[in-house]
Amino acid sequence: MAASRHTEMTYRVLGRTGQRVSTIGLGGWHLGLDHVSAPLATRLIREAIDRGINFLDNCWDYNDGKSERRMGHALRDGYRKRAFLMTKIDGRSRKEATRQLDQSLKRLQTDCIDLVQHHEVIRFEDPDRIFDEEGAHGALIEARRAGKLRYIGFTGHKDPRIHLHMLDVARAHDFVFDAVQMPLNVMDAHFRSFERLVLPRLVQQNIGVLGMKAMGNGIILTSGTVTATECLHYAMTLPTSTVITGVDSPAILDQAFEAVRTFKPLGGAAVAGLLKKTARAAARGQFELFKTTSAFDGTAASPEWLGEEPDRVTSQMPE
Repeated sequence: MAASRHTEMTYRVLGRTGQRVSTIGLGGWHLGLDHVSAPLATRLIREAIDRGINFLDNCWDYNDGKSERRMGHALRDGYRKRAFLMTKIDGRSRKEATRQLDQSLKRLQTDCIDLVQHHEVIRFEDPDRIFDEEGAHGALIEARRAGKLRYIGFTGHKDPRIHLHMLDVARAHDFVFDAVQMPLNVMDAHFRSFERLVLPRLVQQNIGVLGMKAMGNGIILTSGTVTATECLHYAMTLPTSTVITGVDSPAILDQAFEAVRTFKPLGGAAVAGLLKKTARAAARGQFELFKTTSAFDGTAASPEWLGEEPDRVTSQMPE
C-alpha cells in the first residue's frame, strides 16, 4: 500500500473512505491501565499526535470507560481536530448500541466519532444479531445520518471464518463496511489465519484494513522467536491501512516511531525467514491466546454488554 511521509510518521489511505491515517495507530486499552496515570496518558496521546500519529483506537468497554475518558480529556485544546478517532461498541441490539454510542460520545467529548466499529464479532451468531431489524447496525446507520459518526466497521480476534460470515451477512443486507480490524502478525499466518483468509477479500473490496495484536499483547515476544520491531515491520508490510499498537510508556511510543523510521517493506525472502522462525511456536496458537482461549473476550465475561436478543426470540424462549 502506498504511503506518504510527514514529520516522523508515514500515512496510508483507509480503504474507500479516502482518509489518510498514520501507518501506526495508538491503541486505547493500555491508556487506562492502573500503572498509567492520567497525566501520563494525556502526555502519550498528545505527544503521539504532535509527532504524527493521527489514528486513535478506543472502545466503550476499555477499563470501564477510563480509556475513553482519558482520551477525551487529552483531545481538548485543539487536539481533536488533528486526530482520526475510532471507538467500538459491544451492543448487539439497537437499544444497547445506541446507549453505548451516546456514552462514548460523552466520554470522548466530541459530537462526532470518525469511525465506530462493532466490537468482538467472535461468535457466528453475532453478525445475524447485528443486522437483525432490531439490531445494532440500524443504530449506527441512524447515528451516521444524525452526524454522530462518519464511518462504520467491525472487529474480531477469534476466527477468520466469523469475519467472512460477517462480510457475507453485510453483503446480503447491501452494506459494505468502511473498515475491518483483525489480528495480523507473524504467527497468524500459521494458525487460523486472518491474513490468508480475510485480508484478500478486504483488499478486493477496498475496505480499510486495521491490523491489531502485532505482538499479541506482548505474548508473541515471549516465544523468543521475533523482536518487537520485526513484529511491527511484518504487519506494516501487509496491505494494512494502520497497525494499532498499545503504548503505556514514552519508551514504547519511541519504539513505535523507530519502527516507522526504519521500515522498508519486507521482501519475499525476509517474510519467508520470519515465518520459518515462528512456524513451530505458532502451530497450535499457543502464543495467540485471543484465538484459543476466552481470556481476551470481554463480552464473554460480561455478556450483558451485548444487550437483549430480538423480541421475537425472547418470546419463544422457555420460561
